[in-house]
Amino acid sequence: MLNPGQPLKRIDLSTVERHPPIVETALALAAASRLVVETAPVPAAGPRLAWRTEDDTAAFAARLAGSPAVRNAFIELHGDLGAGKTTLVRHLLRALGVTGRIKSPTYAVVEPHEAPATPAGAVSLAIWHFDFYRFNDPREWEEAGFRDLFASPGLKIAEWPEKAAGVLPVADLVLHIESQADESRLVTCTAHTAAGRTLLKDALP
Repeated sequence: MLNPGQPLKRIDLSTVERHPPIVETALALAAASRLVVETAPVPAAGPRLAWRTEDDTAAFAARLAGSPAVRNAFIELHGDLGAGKTTLVRHLLRALGVTGRIKSPTYAVVEPHEAPATPAGAVSLAIWHFDFYRFNDPREWEEAGFRDLFASPGLKIAEWPEKAAGVLPVADLVLHIESQADESRLVTCTAHTAAGRTLLKDALP
């Protein structure tokens, strides 16, 4: 209790440590989180393969089909028109045992296939072949049920995945196919997941 006539003491608050305002703290945390995302390491490109003839493409596809990791993989195929993306898909599906016509799903966006059960007793394999060349409405991702397809078991292969980059999950294996002047193909392989690294290891000669 103050005594009458006792002088009041002055307290200098200028040296007292203050907590930063809540708004400023939130903004700083958000900026830091963005920095973490932006500086996340990007997988380095893997080996570059030379497919001199279509037989080389078929051989790569056969080795890929023989990998156990292919059964639930997501593989992206990049390349210009005529680079050989659909050719690779055809060889891969044939190697997996798919019969019948295999066409590019350019207009349908997705074509379903089913590979038969293996002699070893494995169940049949659902395969979804996507072509996002004409995909331009993100709402179609939900409306067409593509999210559910990618969440289901089976192999997913996507041509022109850059057209749906905002909605696609991370691919296990990414192949960039480049046509060369001598009609050969130069293929850059990048694995983004453990499954992708297994696929790539099994597919290399």
